[in-house]
Amino acid sequence: MSSGGIAADIRDGCILSELRMASQKNEMNETTISVQTNLAEEGQTAGSRIFKERRSQPRRQQICRILGINFFTGNAQQAVDQMRGGGLLVVPAAPALKDLPVNTAYREALLGADMVIPDSGFMVLIWNLMRFRLDLRRLSGLEYLRLLLKQSDVRAPGNTLWVMASPRSSTLNLKWLVDKGVRVRQDSVYIAPMYGSPLNDPALLELMEIQRPEHVIVTVGGGTQERLGFYLKQNLTYAPAIHCIGAAIAFLSGDQVHIPEWADTFYLGWLLRCIAEPMRYVPRYWRARKLLGLMLKHRGELPPLETGTETHSG
Repeated sequence: MSSGGIAADIRDGCILSELRMASQKNEMNETTISVQTNLAEEGQTAGSRIFKERRSQPRRQQICRILGINFFTGNAQQAVDQMRGGGLLVVPAAPALKDLPVNTAYREALLGADMVIPDSGFMVLIWNLMRFRLDLRRLSGLEYLRLLLKQSDVRAPGNTLWVMASPRSSTLNLKWLVDKGVRVRQDSVYIAPMYGSPLNDPALLELMEIQRPEHVIVTVGGGTQERLGFYLKQNLTYAPAIHCIGAAIAFLSGDQVHIPEWADTFYLGWLLRCIAEPMRYVPRYWRARKLLGLMLKHRGELPPLETGTETHSG
């Protein structure tokens, strides 16, 4: 074959190769455009799908079973990290835990929660004394909240919905949050109504479905906040992180007596509350002594429901 024929064959081969590459590039561009279009169309549901995928993943958390409830035994940072996957976190106190045999709605909420942190110093003390070893560390709602509020995704305006107990609480809490550099949009605050039994709040559900916040921080009272969080978990079409931290922010904002870190560390928050409002809190914490008998009798097992049980918390 002549040199001219060889050169022509090489030239033809190069042209063919370039045509194939151009064709493949066009196909890739078309695929990319198609994917981008699909993602744009799924914009409203992408967040929900991600939440559900995270929620379906097993939670690898260390637990300690007390009265049939799985209490989280990790530290605050581990709790915050795990809750980024969505789900319900509750912080039960001793005065409410004593009602496990008689309060079915509260009981169901604790059993249905994704994370239960051991906030009750009384419960932790009893448990460790019963077992003759200090293997359960208290993790307070106050410690958890302080760390939670340092997270950029929680601080981002519009990414967190705050459920406040009252207009007064909302005013004090929001002022404190602003002072700490946490910007909260006006439409990211919801004042909770007085809840009855069964607990229902379609207005809150509608607001959340429209805004689809990644985090919901519930600051209403213990016994009610757990039921509200469980109601949201059951009825929302997506799975945000629902943090039922109750009065924790009130101890910081001035809505209730201030509890410094040292008092929280040494389990003395209850004492400061009793000193500040004895008529309100002394009877409440006195009734919590019933938790001791429950734990001695049932230890890690869920107490059976008593006849004539209540269906809601006060």
